[in-house]
Amino acid sequence: MSILMPILIGIVCVCLLSLIPDPHRRRFNAVLVAGAGAAYLSGGGLGYAEFVLPAVMTYVAFRGLESWTWIGAGWLLHTAWDVLHHLNASPILAFAGDSSFGCAVCDPVIALWCLAGGPPVLARLRDRLRRTAPAR
Repeated sequence: MSILMPILIGIVCVCLLSLIPDPHRRRFNAVLVAGAGAAYLSGGGLGYAEFVLPAVMTYVAFRGLESWTWIGAGWLLHTAWDVLHHLNASPILAFAGDSSFGCAVCDPVIALWCLAGGPPVLARLRDRLRRTAPAR
């Protein structure tokens, strides 16, 4: 269950984000990835190294304003940071010991969607269901 729930959260997140119309969807996701870069600042588990990710993610998010690939890369960078925090026993949520692990499982789901170009998942699913439904 510790792996299944973060995957489900990632899928729900992707579905909700895909509801945002283009081109706002990509820009909104760039802002989200910038915010994700600052998620660990309050914990300080890695000392001064905590300032590295926000600096890198700011650049990645800026590039992500025009590129889904950069946004996907940002989520993968955040995944690496999640793993470091999990191994260092400094979770993203102090009250949830496995929160960094869960984040490390969830973030790649979002990254894969971004690397696929951030398509409108629910609209595509609805279209596919209409094509496969029997004619009345």
